[in-house]
Amino acid sequence: MQTATFGRTAKRHSPMEVTEKLWNKNYLKVLTANFMLFFSFMLLAPLLPLYLSETFHADKDAIGLVLSGYTITALVIRAFSGYLVDTFPRKLVLLVTYFLFALFFVGYLAAGTLLFFTIVRTLHGAPFGAATVATTTVGIDVVPASRRTEGIGYYGLSNNLATAISPTIALLIYGMWHSYDILFILALLLALGGFCINATLDIPKKTVVKKNLPLSLDRFILLKGWSQGLTILCFSLAYGIVSTYIALYGKEELGITSGTGLFFAIFAVGLILSRITGGRSLRKGRVLQNATQGIIVAFVGYFVFAALHNPWGYYGAALIIGLGNGHMYPAFQNMFINLASHDQRGTANSTILVSWDLGIGFGILAGGFLSHNFGFHPAFWTAWVANGVGAIFYFLYSRSNYIRNKLR
Repeated sequence: MQTATFGRTAKRHSPMEVTEKLWNKNYLKVLTANFMLFFSFMLLAPLLPLYLSETFHADKDAIGLVLSGYTITALVIRAFSGYLVDTFPRKLVLLVTYFLFALFFVGYLAAGTLLFFTIVRTLHGAPFGAATVATTTVGIDVVPASRRTEGIGYYGLSNNLATAISPTIALLIYGMWHSYDILFILALLLALGGFCINATLDIPKKTVVKKNLPLSLDRFILLKGWSQGLTILCFSLAYGIVSTYIALYGKEELGITSGTGLFFAIFAVGLILSRITGGRSLRKGRVLQNATQGIIVAFVGYFVFAALHNPWGYYGAALIIGLGNGHMYPAFQNMFINLASHDQRGTANSTILVSWDLGIGFGILAGGFLSHNFGFHPAFWTAWVANGVGAIFYFLYSRSNYIRNKLR
C-alpha cells in the first residue's frame, strides 16, 4: 500500500489505483477554452465558400485561394510558437495570442470587398496558429503525469468535437436567420469567452530555456517526429478536401440544402464513440493500437464517401470517418509528446499542428482546383488516395520510427 496526500488529508490506495485526479479545475478550464477556440474559428468554415460565392461572386478557384490563405500565416507562426511557449511565460503567450485571435473576428464584420476579406482571413491565421500551440501546451502542463496519455486523448477530443459540432450549429443558425453577420458576432463572443476563461488559469511554473542556448532547427520543429508529421499531413489533406467542399457538394449534386449540419453531427457522434471504445486502450498506453485502428477505419470512410454518391454514402461516411479520426488524432498527439523532451512540448505541439495545417491548406487548394476543373468526384477520390498514402507510409515506416525514438 502507498500513501498519497491530497490537500489536508491523506488516503491510502492500492498500487494499481490511479492517485492523481485528471479532471482538475485547470484541466477543465483548458478543455473549455480550447473547445471555444476551435468552435469559434470552425463555426465559419462550412459557410465561408457559400458566403464568398454569394457575397463577392467568387468562383471555386478564388474560394480555394482565399480560404487557404490563413493556412500560410498559421503555418509560419506555428513554427515559431513552439519556441515562444517553451521560452517565455506560457500564460502570457496564451493570453496575448488568444485575445488577438478574438479581435480579428471584427474584421469579418467590416470586410466590404473580397480583397479586404482575403487580407483579414489570411492574417487571422497568425493568432489562431499561435493560440492553438499555446493552449495545447498549457493543456499538457496541467495534466497529471500519470494521466498524461489519457488526458491528451480527451484534449484532442475537444478539438475534434468543436470542429465537428460548430459547422452543425452554424448551418442551423444560418438556416433560421440567413445572416452571416450573426455568425461572425457569435464567433467573436465565443472567442472572448475563451479568453476570459484562460485569464483565470493557474498554470504551474516551468523551467525557462536558458538565453545562451544556440538556436537550431529542432527548437522550432520536432525533427524526430518528421515521419509522424508527414503522415498527419496526408490525413489532414483528405479531411481538408471533404470538410471544405461538403456543403457545395451536398447542395449541387445531392440536393442536400439543410443536411450538411447533420453530416457534421454524425461525424461528432463518431468522435464520441471512438473515445468510448478507445479510451481504455489509451489509458493503458496503447498509442499504436489506437492509431492503427483509426487509420484503417478512416481509410474505409473516405472510400465510402468517394464511391457512394447518395445520402447513404454521404452520412455513412461521416460516422466512419469520425470514428477513425477520433482514434487516430489523439494517438498521434501522444506520439509527438512521447518523442519530445519536457522542454520541447511546445515544439512538439507546433509540429503536429503545422503538419495538420499544411495538409488542410493543400486539401483546400487541391479540392478547389479539382472540383472547379473536373468536378467533385475526382476531388473526393483524391482525398481517399491521400489518406491511403498516409496509411501506407505509417505502416511501412512511421510506426517503426516512433518505436525506435520514443522517450517514454
